[in-house]
Amino acid sequence: MIQKPRGTRDFFPDELEARRSVEATMRESVSRWGYREVSTPVFENLELFTLRSGEGIIGEMYAFQDKGGRDIALRPELTAPVLRMYVNEAKVLNKPVRWYYFGDCFRYERPQKGRYRQFWQFGIELVGADSAMADAEVMAVGYDLLKATGVSFELRVGDLAMMRSLLSDLEPELRNQVRACLDKRDYGALEALDLGGDLAGSLTALIESKTLDDAFAITGSIPEEERIRGTFAMLDAHEVPYLQNFGIARGLDYYTGCVFEAFAENLGAENQIMGGGAYRLAHLFGGEETPSVGFAIGFDRVMVSLGEHELKRPTTVAVAATPEGRIFGIRVAAAFRQAGIRTITDLNGKSLSAQLSQAAKHADFVAVIGGREAEAGMVTLRDLASGNQQTVSLEEAVAGVVGSGTR
Repeated sequence: MIQKPRGTRDFFPDELEARRSVEATMRESVSRWGYREVSTPVFENLELFTLRSGEGIIGEMYAFQDKGGRDIALRPELTAPVLRMYVNEAKVLNKPVRWYYFGDCFRYERPQKGRYRQFWQFGIELVGADSAMADAEVMAVGYDLLKATGVSFELRVGDLAMMRSLLSDLEPELRNQVRACLDKRDYGALEALDLGGDLAGSLTALIESKTLDDAFAITGSIPEEERIRGTFAMLDAHEVPYLQNFGIARGLDYYTGCVFEAFAENLGAENQIMGGGAYRLAHLFGGEETPSVGFAIGFDRVMVSLGEHELKRPTTVAVAATPEGRIFGIRVAAAFRQAGIRTITDLNGKSLSAQLSQAAKHADFVAVIGGREAEAGMVTLRDLASGNQQTVSLEEAVAGVVGSGTR
């Protein structure tokens, strides 16, 4: 028996329908903000990803040479491909450009709960806007769509300008060591570094600060202060609940200003479901330096978090007919389908009792069609959840199921 590759999954109908439902909710949510979908190739030139992340990322990628000897990689994320698309084909569009994407990505890493070698990302990129309003809008979009899915989460917002100001005099290698300590919250290792003065204490205090005023008391006034205060004010105007967090150290060499993360409340250690911030990447791919802000959502982790809740699924009707009612049963099934209701019928000539038993496993309603119903043009409609049953016209049966909503 040939098994599926490690780190990949097969999705059965119930799970896939749940995923499609959540995906549709996300699409609808971001569309209300004016974001429109784009799509990029599943594989790209390897250089697209090493330009941004360095050669070290190759060990975590599905990289190969094609038959023409070109270095190719399955995409490990979607921001770089979307920015490559912007530089290649969209530089002349009116700014800002509001795009969103949803697609599968590939990374060669150890599979664990919520982390797979083939996984899905949902995200947005706002390209060509450089303001506190732009930063706040993207965070508000992220909050809005996560809330719409029903996942329970906490949004944390910070800005790298303050930490970067404290680290500005350090050599790049030492700065990277500091960043690694901050990422792990390893204050002992931070103290052991030769930082000079009380820099380690200032960094620790910044991470533990709870308000903007506390943070600026540590760093002093910096050029970005007005922008940072404006971003938080705009978030408050959007009525987005968040925690201020000035200890976000990831992306110091990538993000240029605001950074934010969302954490699911029921996922344990692997609980980050969204991350994003302001950045400038277009120049890496041959374009002009362009202000951008965006986020990516780990769709699989969202689904794991939602797995503890009962997700809605389409209402299903099973048509169970005796031999005398089969012809009319086909008309009944057609009427339900034309009304947008998922409808299944028996194809193996089973007895009525066997059809009813099967319907109880897969359907919400069963439309029973015997000889009397067929002759009168009526339907005996049974609600399998409540057990209620009544014989009504075909039109009334369809209206009753449509009015019941999803189950």
